[in-house]
Amino acid sequence: MSASASVSARIPKVPFWAQIVAGLVLGVLLGWLARSQDVDWLKETLSQVGGIFVQLLKLAVAPLVFFAILVSITNLRKVNNAARLAAQTLLWFMITSLIAVAIGLTIGLLTNPGAGTGLTPADGKAPENKGSWIDFLTGIVPTDVITPFTELNVLQIVFMAAVAGIAALKLGEKAQPILSLSESVLALLQKALWWVIRLAPIGTAGLIGRAIVNYGWDLIGKYATLTAGIYIGCALVLFGVYPLLLATVAKLSPLQFFKGAWPAIQLAFVSRSSVGTMPVTQKVTERLGVPKEYASFAVPFGATTKMDGCAAIYPALAAIFIAQIFDVQLGIKEYLLIVFVSVIGSAATAGLTGATVMLTLTLSALGLPLEGVGLLMAIDPILDMVRTATNVAGQALVPVIVSSREKILDREKYDTVTASPVDDREPEPALAA
Repeated sequence: MSASASVSARIPKVPFWAQIVAGLVLGVLLGWLARSQDVDWLKETLSQVGGIFVQLLKLAVAPLVFFAILVSITNLRKVNNAARLAAQTLLWFMITSLIAVAIGLTIGLLTNPGAGTGLTPADGKAPENKGSWIDFLTGIVPTDVITPFTELNVLQIVFMAAVAGIAALKLGEKAQPILSLSESVLALLQKALWWVIRLAPIGTAGLIGRAIVNYGWDLIGKYATLTAGIYIGCALVLFGVYPLLLATVAKLSPLQFFKGAWPAIQLAFVSRSSVGTMPVTQKVTERLGVPKEYASFAVPFGATTKMDGCAAIYPALAAIFIAQIFDVQLGIKEYLLIVFVSVIGSAATAGLTGATVMLTLTLSALGLPLEGVGLLMAIDPILDMVRTATNVAGQALVPVIVSSREKILDREKYDTVTASPVDDREPEPALAA
């Protein structure tokens, strides 16, 4: 054995989760230092580091979503009872969203997050981007094939990919060259995105530091009840509802699920992007025993539509918060409307950082002033971390539950999963056939 190999063997490998935690702590310290001491160069450095990391994640989003959805739909041809699996997946997406929005509403009604904040309607402003049911329905179909990629309209990209995938299934063997090319491009994109994911500890330091520099701790005081409500609501879903469903519905150990899924959950917390986390989510789902062909459909589908944090808990609490600031009374009809919008309109969030479109869709349906969105923009990055972590956990959970119920889950893999793919070795391309 060479001297360099001997030295490498003696150096302990730092787990990826520990690297993330170290980046988080370093970011808090550097952010506090830059803000308290007014160190301009440090402020700029943190801002640039965090911004570049997010930009690198977003760079792959459009082609990744397109090829992931296309390949995932065509992979369903390799799965028995594909239609039944797809229907079960959608059903459990809706069930878990319904539970999450009910928890969000309950916390909002118990805590009154908009009371005593000192905020007024004058503090808000209407967002540049907003959603309505008409925009949502008509906006699914693109006007051309280029604009959705340049403007990063994920919903339209999903539509085009779904059409292409279904057409490829109908063509059969004639479409095989296109499918082979799509699988190769997808593998290439995942390889490149893996390099970005390895930078997450550095990106964490920049993002957390930038948040503290920009917002400080004083801002959280005005939104303390809302912030606590969203974190508690997400924690109840993440560590209460999901384990309960695993134990009762799937008859599986919740601890084993978190052992396997934790790398994706922690990366989602940092990156605030379900789509950016998708390759890791795909890999951990497979390591939990979900068949590769089914996982390659369920995870990309979930990354663009399954949003228990952003599309259920958050809009429920935020709507109550804004209604109280603007002194608007909500009744049973409005609360039922929040439930309907959250369960049906999840795709409006499209797996990207932030949930402004989903919130404006909810406010529009309720007739609440869209200026209320401006009240939440400053605090949104802090809220978005736990929302996205909850989203991604749900995106891994549902394929596990469905696989267990349909008796296609590899129980031995599930029961023995220990190390994460980002702890030990670089993952293989997750969605390639």
